[in-house]
Amino acid sequence: MSNIYIYNLYILFQRIVSNPSFVVDGVSRFDFGQGIVGNCWFLASIGALTFQDYILGQVVPLEQSFDDDYCGLFHFRFWRFGRWVDVVIDDKLPTINGRLIFVHSTDPNEFWPALLEKAYAKVCGSYSDMNAGTPAEALVDFTGGVHICIQLSEPPPNLWELMCRAGQSKSLMGCGTEQGETSANTVLPNGLVQGHAYTVTGVKQTMSQGQLVNLVRLWNPWGRGEWNGDWSDQSPLWQTVSPQDRELCLSVRDDGEFWMTLQDFCRFYSDLDICCLCPDFLDGSSCHWKTSFYEGRWVAGTTAGGCMNNRDSFWTNPQYRVKIDKLSSECGEFQGEKNMLVSLMQKPDKRNRRLVQNLHIGFSVFEVTGEYRAHRGKFPASFFERNRPVAQTKTYMNAREAMEFVTLKPGEYLIVPSTFNPNETASFILTILSKAETHVHENSGGHGHGHGHGHGHGHGHGHGHEHMEQDVNPRHEAGENGEDDDNKRTLFRQFSDKYEEVDAEQLQMLLNENLKGDLKSGGFSVDACRSMVALMDSSITGKLNSEEFVNLWNRVNLFKDIFSRADVSRTGTLSLSELRNALMATGKNVSDDILNLIALRYGSSSGNITMENFISLAIRLTCMSQIFRQLSNQTTVTLREPEWMYVTMYT
Repeated sequence: MSNIYIYNLYILFQRIVSNPSFVVDGVSRFDFGQGIVGNCWFLASIGALTFQDYILGQVVPLEQSFDDDYCGLFHFRFWRFGRWVDVVIDDKLPTINGRLIFVHSTDPNEFWPALLEKAYAKVCGSYSDMNAGTPAEALVDFTGGVHICIQLSEPPPNLWELMCRAGQSKSLMGCGTEQGETSANTVLPNGLVQGHAYTVTGVKQTMSQGQLVNLVRLWNPWGRGEWNGDWSDQSPLWQTVSPQDRELCLSVRDDGEFWMTLQDFCRFYSDLDICCLCPDFLDGSSCHWKTSFYEGRWVAGTTAGGCMNNRDSFWTNPQYRVKIDKLSSECGEFQGEKNMLVSLMQKPDKRNRRLVQNLHIGFSVFEVTGEYRAHRGKFPASFFERNRPVAQTKTYMNAREAMEFVTLKPGEYLIVPSTFNPNETASFILTILSKAETHVHENSGGHGHGHGHGHGHGHGHGHGHEHMEQDVNPRHEAGENGEDDDNKRTLFRQFSDKYEEVDAEQLQMLLNENLKGDLKSGGFSVDACRSMVALMDSSITGKLNSEEFVNLWNRVNLFKDIFSRADVSRTGTLSLSELRNALMATGKNVSDDILNLIALRYGSSSGNITMENFISLAIRLTCMSQIFRQLSNQTTVTLREPEWMYVTMYT
């Protein structure tokens, strides 16, 4: 058995190649062939990349070389889940018997394909993590652009026009054949490979026997193996076209590239992926598309409500409210056509690509009409019971990305991304592209959201900000009167020192002794009591006087009552869905982001919230909201470092 060696290029230079180069005579799809890794999807995407010099130069800085200042490092860039990532690799490449075992160049002195593959393998986790995939994944990672997927079993009537516009713009196109009965790449009698990725390298309309024929050119990343049907290299149909078209299109050699009719393309291929920096090719209009970009997260128990089959929990999913303006005058004639592209991409939670288990994801779009236009905050379950989606993904797919091209008239809409099953945790990116001006905000927290206001093709991050409603009045809710105050002061004096003050340890004893029948996890910790003292200690002594204690005790009893009412399961703890209702009962309408942070900070390993933890978090939430209003202009707070440290280190 041959041994695998990891050679760096200096050793390759000495032992194998006489004159190593990063690029030899330009960059072409014919520069390389596939190695032993099943990453045809990646190499098909590289084939498409070689047609767009600007995009290629962004991913593969071509000025790299083996000159005198060569240091053994190479640099590449990929767009990964919302941001460009710089990837630096060394020059060590695996070989067997002096030959590269992964992607290899037709010219043994050229190394850009092998080094690009290694850089992407680093992003994926390893070479083996690149096994199996779809061209769409790498196409998006090369561009950060707009991606659409067309199912060729049901092609749109304007497929040819769409492919022609894509070919004329800075688009990358890839496609794939159906998988056979096994996972093997079986070569069919017609020359095509089952379960294999190809690059779309061109489209051409020609006249044959008095009829126009639409031809698609494809390339096999193996660098060999071609279609042998109509319009293949040896097809007699090439004798029916003009000598000019034959000279322009026909190349009779086994280089993996061939032509076929659009009809055969739709018949033998399953899907077409088109990726472009700008979506203008979608309809050929002169409209300037706007892009908004949002990051979100589904969290089991709080914001992972599942699909619409889950009527009680669907409303808890992240919600994005979209206002679509009328199209500008130059785009007005296209008003009735599809005018918005919505893309939902799930972000991996694993370092290695092969370990990632994609969830089934999708989204629904609802029109906001009538009484709900004035609604602020998260839309309740009743809204979804009364309204049906005006657009949605056709199915929930366990793919990295789900997208739909839709028609929406000017107005207000609600986009709800979700997993198919409830209580599945994952992060996602929601991208909205629109011909019209759009105003989008994350909808879970009432007023004061961050707008993702799309401008051109820039990205507006739309993380929502929590909006706190006015404070509940603990005195009123507790039904306080003079006699009740006296009882509380009497209780206070039983635990206070000679100066009639209580510190954190004394407060801990007071709370645990008087609430012990309601507490489930050993009572309040001394750390929780220190936090409450700091929040209520207006005199900054590290202790509470009787007035400060009465104020705290009112809040403790109010939040204890809210906890008891919210605990509909009667378990003595709050589930994360019950927590949302409990926080709303305190008068605080928090965003999904803040709710998820609260669950992380105050929840147990099971995700449930005990009474003492709920009381602690509710006191902190109301106090910090009050502090914000005192220090802010209602929207922002400006603090010097000493002030920031004062607030964060004590209160």
